[in-house]
Amino acid sequence: MKINIYYGGRGIIDDPTLYVISQITTVLQELNVKVQQYNLYEQKNGITALPNTLKDADGIILASTVEWFGVGGYMMQFLDACWLYGDKEKIKSIYMAPVVMSTTHGEREGMMSLSAAWEMLGGLPCEGICGYIADTTKLENSSEYSKIIDKKAENIYRTINQKMPVFPASNRAVINKVAVANSIDLTPQESEQLSEYASDDRFVKKQKEDLQELASIFRDKMGQDETTAGNSEEYAKKLQSTFRPVAGINAVFKVLFTDNARLKPVVINVQNSRCTCSAGESGECDVVITTEQRVFEDILDGRITFQRAFMDGSIKMKGDFKLLRSMDQLFGLMEE
Repeated sequence: MKINIYYGGRGIIDDPTLYVISQITTVLQELNVKVQQYNLYEQKNGITALPNTLKDADGIILASTVEWFGVGGYMMQFLDACWLYGDKEKIKSIYMAPVVMSTTHGEREGMMSLSAAWEMLGGLPCEGICGYIADTTKLENSSEYSKIIDKKAENIYRTINQKMPVFPASNRAVINKVAVANSIDLTPQESEQLSEYASDDRFVKKQKEDLQELASIFRDKMGQDETTAGNSEEYAKKLQSTFRPVAGINAVFKVLFTDNARLKPVVINVQNSRCTCSAGESGECDVVITTEQRVFEDILDGRITFQRAFMDGSIKMKGDFKLLRSMDQLFGLMEE
């Protein structure tokens, strides 16, 4: 069995939906389910191509967070793409479980809107999860909440595995009453956006690498090399000098620079009261941070914190979100 998860939130550290779908993923994998997660905020330039990923899925989970009103624009773009470009015959056999967590209000309305949208597409909605969580730490530390999530995940698996029947809904009648033209007239700009190149992540990545290489060449010609722009060794020394021990933190961090391939990664090894910062590669890391050199220098100069840079999308990370939150405390870079 394969289940796809489409996450429509912004990927911020304290997003309760991320924790819920992470626990659901763990339960499903224990049941030998192949789980593939798509973060729509990372796929925003290729959302129109994502309906193709439904073809090999037995079920899907649509997950989003209500931060002020509704399930968010990324999720609506994905549903629009399913309506315009999705294989309706395939969608008819796909079960969908909505997962909507709210940090303000409106989680039930959000879950109902996702179920209604999937019914209009012709799919099979099943029982989902919704809840109001203002503080993610309460969700993480509650064994009762964990039991609820585990039980819901098992029900989702059972529904899809046994292909349980679903009562027909009036929303499905929309498909028969709303005509969708076989051919869609597009402007030249829209045609370019929907082309195979625009939706090909490898092509886009190659273009970005070429632009970065050109930018590096021009910097060299203008005399702006690493010695004037800063280098990894200097960054490591500055981090080392601002280190403030925090009890109970044992982790290895690595910072990668996306806009300067010549810069070595900065490796930070924190073991309680001891810290070593160096420039170069490392083995296993608990947190990998990717950012631009300019953004990292702003963090070192105290103009922005690690957490705020992550929230506005200036840096990306892989690993334990809690450890990223401690970076500002460890190195005395907290904003006054």
